[in-house]
Amino acid sequence: MGSRYRHFSIEERCEIARRRQAGESIRQIAAALDRAPSTISREIKRNRGRLVGYKPGYAQEQTQARRWAGSRLEREPDLRRAVLERLAQGWSPEQVAGRMAREAGRKVISYESIYRFIYAQIARTKEYRWRRYLPRSKSKRGCRGRKGGSAASFIEGRVPVSKRPKAAADRNSFGHWEADLMLF
Repeated sequence: MGSRYRHFSIEERCEIARRRQAGESIRQIAAALDRAPSTISREIKRNRGRLVGYKPGYAQEQTQARRWAGSRLEREPDLRRAVLERLAQGWSPEQVAGRMAREAGRKVISYESIYRFIYAQIARTKEYRWRRYLPRSKSKRGCRGRKGGSAASFIEGRVPVSKRPKAAADRNSFGHWEADLMLF
């Protein structure tokens, strides 16, 4: 699958800025840092300031700011409170997300984010009271029905069509048609 991706360190970013200031090309910088030229080009394009160009400190700050900081329900207490109030009233996550979108006139949060938040709380805290916020009060997703096969495979005494007697093929007597003994 190729080599693994490594993030730039602050030292590498300083080296990029120094070499860029010295007038070296992107290919020369890439060769010096043992990186692909497209990686260097992308780093410079993504993390340069409008007026000042590429600065390593600014690039490091931008990279940290882009990193995932948790779900919106963890970061925004007002949104979390509004969602949990409606869930406590017996609403499903789909209903909560739909109502909030209708009231705000735009999508506020997806029902999938609500489900993920609740399941993450159960997994993280091992407190199963969180499952009471869900419509079926399940602490895991998915159904726990029979695995594999069709429902026909569970019929007792079932004979497949390929193993029926030859006399049934002409269908001249009662019972050879699928529904001939049924009353309609």
